[in-house]
Amino acid sequence: MTTPYSTTTPPVPARFLLLGDSHAGCVGRAAQQAGLPFVGGPVGSGRDFLGPFLAIDDRGGGGGGDLVFRDAETRRLVREFLDVLGVTGFAGLGVPLVCTFGLSAHTVATRQNWDIHRDRHGTVPERFLRSGLFGDLVRAGVRGALAFYDRTAALGLRVLALMPPQRVPGMSDPEVFFAAQDVVGAELAARGVELVDLRARVTDGAGRQRPAFCQADDTIHGNLAFGRLVVAELLDRGL
Repeated sequence: MTTPYSTTTPPVPARFLLLGDSHAGCVGRAAQQAGLPFVGGPVGSGRDFLGPFLAIDDRGGGGGGDLVFRDAETRRLVREFLDVLGVTGFAGLGVPLVCTFGLSAHTVATRQNWDIHRDRHGTVPERFLRSGLFGDLVRAGVRGALAFYDRTAALGLRVLALMPPQRVPGMSDPEVFFAAQDVVGAELAARGVELVDLRARVTDGAGRQRPAFCQADDTIHGNLAFGRLVVAELLDRGL
């Protein structure tokens, strides 16, 4: 997990709250370099935000409870970020939320999870990837993240989710990766989440991330150049 950070201290107002897994790291670094005031950073690994990771604090009653992270360290980090923003919870958040939860497509696409669905050639058939069953399986795999976005929608927050770098490590099935992220993206859009999707600008003819936008020392992350493109897109959207 990348160390969380913030580039804003009172009285400079933050432009957004950044929460996510390690894919949020290059975005935070780019925002820091640009002098863009924000609060937040990575608060866990991609796997941490796929299954159930939330509790709902509804001590005030009425069913409109705030978001509480189950993991103690994540809860502590998020609490520190909210304190910097001067709010007691997500319900009082006055800036947009920029998030990567649920978009760790390489984890969803782990090869062994899909072996049962392979044909005699060892591939996952295209017809299966377009099927309702595949969509149901992906949604079940990211149910914790979908619950998070259900709650942010209920709280009326403006949320922007970052489509992941188009990098498929050896542990993952490429076709499942591409299909799964589209399922998740559609689910987020249906919840009013704004998708920051740079695929047309950073990929090659095969849909893979071009080296100019890849972190050189690993097989998963985008680099600072990719983070700069994300930050430019956020600015274009008024953040």
